[in-house]
Amino acid sequence: MSASPARADFRTQLLAAQAAQRSMLCVGLDPEPARFPGDWQGDPARIFDFCAAIVDATADLVCAFKPQIAYFAAQRAEDQLERLIAHIRQRAPQVPVILDAKRGDIGSTAEQYAREAFVRYQADAVTLSPFMGLDSIEPYMHYSGRGLILLCRTSNPGGSDLQALPLAAGGLLYEQIARLAAGEWNRGGQIGLVVGATYPQELARVRALAPTLPLLIPGIGAQGGDAQATVQAAWGPQAPVIVSSSRAVLYAGPGPGFAAAARAAAQSVRVQLQQAAGLAGD
Repeated sequence: MSASPARADFRTQLLAAQAAQRSMLCVGLDPEPARFPGDWQGDPARIFDFCAAIVDATADLVCAFKPQIAYFAAQRAEDQLERLIAHIRQRAPQVPVILDAKRGDIGSTAEQYAREAFVRYQADAVTLSPFMGLDSIEPYMHYSGRGLILLCRTSNPGGSDLQALPLAAGGLLYEQIARLAAGEWNRGGQIGLVVGATYPQELARVRALAPTLPLLIPGIGAQGGDAQATVQAAWGPQAPVIVSSSRAVLYAGPGPGFAAAARAAAQSVRVQLQQAAGLAGD
């Protein structure tokens, strides 16, 4: 089964985009109408317009875009999300789209969630919760080449409640998720991991356990993660690093210049990440 057979697999797209754009930056698209500029403020009908302007302003600076589905669904704006992903395809066909959905279910329900992500929205990858086990991931594997990015060590403080629990066999729960993702679960080479920038030591541990998996790293900017520490912990030439920034880019400036402000913020983060990896900036 294939959602979009004309496109390369997610890992290939990601590595190509990182090389072509010279970027590890992923812009998260989390639209909040209350924070929109000027006459758009408070108007959910402008979600597409706002997000498309951000995409247009940053398309040459990023390795991925990451729309968060809840921000669209809560405003009954799923049709605008479809339009937005189609716009990204047209405006930046080389840039993969990660649907941030954090789905986690089994059987026929998981099959429908997979269809939603890869057929309805035509995403290149989706974020998933692995805590119901392998059979909650398998329906997504039927979509050859699509990325499955599993929650591993998340950036929120409460993540430690479960993810840092010690196991009877030794090690911590998040470490076991990384081992499974890098090993027996990764049958088709589709799996990546979500690891927060707010825990650089744990991030380095995940990279050691999963040396070649794509790592989606939220938590820099508004959540306080440090770009230098993040890249040092996760960087590798064939180990894709996707550093996500949402609010710090989306709401970098008010008024009619919001898109230019977003571009400047994205460029600043991109350069910080390049420097942290020892790459020359523009």
